[in-house]
Amino acid sequence: MEDDKLQTAADAASSVHGQPDPDGRPNAAQRRYLARGLTQPGGKLPLFDEEGQHFHPALVRACIAHGWAEPWFGNPLKPDWLTCKLTDKGRAVLR
Repeated sequence: MEDDKLQTAADAASSVHGQPDPDGRPNAAQRRYLARGLTQPGGKLPLFDEEGQHFHPALVRACIAHGWAEPWFGNPLKPDWLTCKLTDKGRAVLR
């Protein structure tokens, strides 16, 4: 049941941020988000893009659903923000 929810989140995010590659690789928006974690300590992924806009939660959830990112810790001041880090699978898919 949980896998179905994660796949639904991944599919929903893909429709919001472009079509996923047929081989299961991240689309352009997902790659841009994930790549930012390569240069951060612990693979921390950003909350905001280069222009200061908050990353869409569906994009973040899709990356989590695919196993490219994982929640890192909760923010008590902003509990609805997903603070995530890059996973080994996320690093591999960016190579």
